Order: sequence, then C-alpha cells, then structure tokens
Amino acid sequence: MWAYQSVFYQIYPIGFCDAPHHNDGVLAHRITKIAEWAPYLHQLGVGAVLLNPVFESTMHGYDTRDLTTLDCRLGTNEDLAQVVATLHEQGIRVVLDAVFNHVGREFWAFRDVQERRWDSPYKDWFYLNFDGNSAYNDGFWYEGWEGHFDLVKLNLQNPAVADYLLEVVRTWRAEFGIDGLRLDVAYSLDRGFMRRLRELANELSYAGGSGKEFVLIGETLHGDYSQLVNDDMLHSCTNYECYKGLYSSFNSQNMFEIAHSLHRQFGGDPWCIYRGLHLLSFADNHDVTRLAGILTDSSCVRPAYGVLFGMPGIPCLYYGSEWGQTGVKGAHDDWDLRPSFDAPHPNELTQYLAALTYARTKGAGARALSFGAYRNVVIQNKQLLFERAVEAAGDAPAARVLVAVNAVGEPYTFHADELRGTFRDLIAEATEEAKADKAAQLRCESAEEGASADTASAEGAAAAVSAVGDVASVEPAAVELDGALGLAPYEVRYLLAC
Repeated sequence: MWAYQSVFYQIYPIGFCDAPHHNDGVLAHRITKIAEWAPYLHQLGVGAVLLNPVFESTMHGYDTRDLTTLDCRLGTNEDLAQVVATLHEQGIRVVLDAVFNHVGREFWAFRDVQERRWDSPYKDWFYLNFDGNSAYNDGFWYEGWEGHFDLVKLNLQNPAVADYLLEVVRTWRAEFGIDGLRLDVAYSLDRGFMRRLRELANELSYAGGSGKEFVLIGETLHGDYSQLVNDDMLHSCTNYECYKGLYSSFNSQNMFEIAHSLHRQFGGDPWCIYRGLHLLSFADNHDVTRLAGILTDSSCVRPAYGVLFGMPGIPCLYYGSEWGQTGVKGAHDDWDLRPSFDAPHPNELTQYLAALTYARTKGAGARALSFGAYRNVVIQNKQLLFERAVEAAGDAPAARVLVAVNAVGEPYTFHADELRGTFRDLIAEATEEAKADKAAQLRCESAEEGASADTASAEGAAAAVSAVGDVASVEPAAVELDGALGLAPYEVRYLLAC
C-alpha cells in the first residue's frame, strides 16, 4: 500500500482558500489555489494531500447539503478534477474527507422529510420520532451527532443509505480520480457499513492496479484502534494516543510518556497491540492547537517532528505548521486553526521537515522507518533513543535505524552498545540530497531562460547553483561510533547501521 510509505499533508480547503465561513451561494473558483501549491508540496516531499470537506455545505463542510457537488465557495466539480490532476502530475495522491456519519439540516433528503414528513421516502434514512420535536421545532425529533442538532445522523444500517453512499464513492473515484478517503468520526460509523466500504475499496484498488490502491483512513480518538483497522475495515486511523504523548512528553520533559505509548502500540512484546499496523501520526490538525502553539518551549518543535517522522506510522503535516504557524483551539469555533495563506512561507523548519520527509520516504533507511519494528534503547526524562529495524525481504536487505532525540537546550551524550560500529547520518544525507535537487532545478531553470532570457535572472540562477556546489557527487562521510553519541541541544539524529 502506497500510503504506508508516504508523508501526508492536510489542508482544510474552506479556510485555506479564504472562503466565507457561511455559504453565501456565490460561485467562486477558489480551490484552484491548491493546484498552485503543487510544486511547493512536491519540493517538500509530500506523497499525498488530505483534503477536509469540499462538498456543498452550510458552514464548515461537515454539515453537508450535497455530496456530489463541490461547495460553490470553492468552485465547480471541474475545478476539483483539475486540482487532483495537477497534484497527480507532481506525484502527489489525493484523499478526500468523507462525512458519512451525518449531514446538515439542508441536506436534500432531510429537507424532503421536513416537507413531507411521514410521506417522505427518506424518513428511514435518519433516526426520527414523529411523536417528539426538535430544538429547531421541526415537529419531529431526530438524532444529532453527539448532541449537535445541526448535524443530522444518518441511518447507516439502512441498505438504501449505504447503497447511496457507496455510489457516491464510486462517483468520486470516476469523476475526480481520488486515491482514498478520510472517514470523519469513524468511531461512530456502523461497522457493517465500513465492511461494505472496504469491499468497495478493494474493488477499486484491484481495478486501479499496483500503486493505485484506494486507501481508507478513519478518524478515531480513543479505544482499541485494531477494532477498526484490520483486513475487513480500515487501512489506517488517526493515532490520537501518540499525538497527546508527543507534545506532552516535551512539555513535561518526560520522554517516558511517548516511549511507553510507542512500545505499548508497536513494541516487540507479545502484549503490544498494534504491531504491523500503520496509523496516521500527526503533531496537529484542523481540530487541535498547532504544535508551535501548544509546546511550552518553541525550540522543541524540531525534535518533536524528529520523533514524529522516526516513529511507526504515516506522518501527516498540517498546512502552515511546516514553517511554525501558531493557532489555538477556541472556545466557540476553530477558524483560528484554519487560516488562509497567500503563499507558502518556507523557512529553516520547512527545510528540516523536507529532509525528514526525504529520509522517511526516499533515503537509504526509508524501509526501516516505514516498516521497521520499534524498540526502546535508552529512555531518559529529556532524551530518547529508539530503534527501527526491518528484516530482509526479497532483494531488500535488512536495515536498522537508530533515532536519537535530545529534547532540551543542553548537550547530551548517549551510551549504549547499539551505538557501536559504522553508521550513515540519514538527516545529513537528506539535506545534501535536497541541495543537489535544488541545484539541478536551478540548472534547468537557467537553461530554459535561453537567448531571450533576462540576463540578471539567469546570472542569479547560475550564482545560486555555484553557491550550492556539486553536492550530488559528494559521498556523505560515515559516522564511526564506539558506544557513545553526543547530541547538541534539541538535536535529532537518524543513524542507519552499515
């Protein structure tokens, strides 16, 4: 499955595209802005973009009116198809947020019930009681999602509802060419429906062939993730346990917390519960305070991402956080978490994350980082050393990567027998590869200038190439260790054993 070897990038389109918070009914082709970011996302190393709700809704996207039409605030179905095609041209897959647990009060089938009541053929699509009343004085009671009556819960045990939603997914695949779904509040979905959805995903994957598998990722908060992530239902789900452990470990200077969670989930003991699963790992998203805002020491952003990209799972970045954007979850709405940016604002943190992405997906240790088992080697309150090891498979040799993390602003030296031998510094190699890629890009741009090119621009590109140097031919130096590894303040190292 391609998703297990990718880095995801999450975008909340209504906020990202600066659309009105309430649907004004005015058609505007805002979603094409995402296509404009495609070259930047490619350079960052992103393998898949996860788009939160894009279909016609009243406010925030989760109160759906129509699952087959793009929200007019974002554009048209043709616009979305073009965005997906543009991302695909950059080697980036697209996963859509599928809101199948509930709809908005203006959803066409619920409007029919409001108008025709008992005579509506859609009355069994929802959980209704005509002997009661609603908070909106509809003259009947209905179930809302977790007490939110602007979100009308669908009856997924009704075969007609399930058939409708499955046909919607077929349409999305055919019309837009999407590569999978993020299932909103998957923990609330009927499991029989999820099994049918997995059957459809398998069918679409088979039709697409290798590299075009249709992935299902569920939003889950707590409980036993393996109840949903298995061969019969989802391929993956959100790892909220490690989300909390990640920032909390840095804030409390207690790396035992995240080490315990990672071992409990992915360790080698028989009682470890998620071995072999690939959960979606994240430091923030559209529902929670951003990493740069929740950490009490802002310098911990880099080592926190170092843990995220080194641990088991599928790393997912939230748009803007790759350059340290802040945002605090509010008491009444989440728009502070979902801003619009005129353009990307890459900085040193962005370059660091590009190096982590390369190490994770393309570097010599990528297979170990994507599929390797997890083992704690050294755990201290302020430091953590863990191992990711994968056995040989086919032509791929066995590989072992040590991830060393210093969570504080003072140097530290690890001591362990595992730190003996020759290693390759994967982050350093990734940084050099990124420079080489940039050099090649500048050479191409310079060549394309041609005889009619602006002289100053061509000279500037050539100067940039000269400043970068011919790093592609430079073989990174091996790291020889004799049982000790020193780390600078807040440093992270990925070391591949040779």
